[in-house]
Amino acid sequence: MTALHNISRDDSLSLSRLIESSFISALKHARVIISPYRHWLLENSLPNIVAHDLASLPFEAPSAMTHDGRRESNNSKRIYFNAEHQNQFPLIAAFTNAFDSRAIRRMLKAETGAELDDAHLRVEYCQDTGDFWLEPHTDIAVKRFTMLIYLSDDPALENCGTDVYDSTPDHALVHTAPYMFNGGLIFVPGRDTWHGFSRREIKGIRKSLIINYVGAEWRDKWELA
Repeated sequence: MTALHNISRDDSLSLSRLIESSFISALKHARVIISPYRHWLLENSLPNIVAHDLASLPFEAPSAMTHDGRRESNNSKRIYFNAEHQNQFPLIAAFTNAFDSRAIRRMLKAETGAELDDAHLRVEYCQDTGDFWLEPHTDIAVKRFTMLIYLSDDPALENCGTDVYDSTPDHALVHTAPYMFNGGLIFVPGRDTWHGFSRREIKGIRKSLIINYVGAEWRDKWELA
């Protein structure tokens, strides 16, 4: 466990501002891809030390998972940056405070058009292994914004980015987002934002954050930051 896991509350506030400024800079320099739907590819999403320390959080990768193409099949084993984990880890508190800030919300709205003023932050900590896969899908309407930040720096995972599909009935693969340490993918959920993770071997642990802003009607309030 490294230093950022045990920082003081005062240092946590300073770290939040550093995360905020780093992400805003990354978003300004993101590569925008128009087809098959508008999405953004990020590099250096967070300060490197933050990304490394998030990757080394002491959450064990779940075992005995059901791999049927849907994350919800393993709901009991999913990890969120909720109030419990914010209290346990000042690093998580700093991260959620940054992404709950007005500055990041305003920047995301300006760059992507997502309406986030009254949305709630939801962050999932994912550790995918073995035969994990996700069927092509679009996010449910209550999700107003989706971002993934990739946390593993293992070269064996270089082909493990999120797959982007078209809207044809067969959902043909258009491209795979680069899986690079501290890189990421953004899109605003809509009827055409088909994405997933096709079947392929995962050599190691595919760590990532899924960051959503969701509407007030989100049912599982305990998941929220």
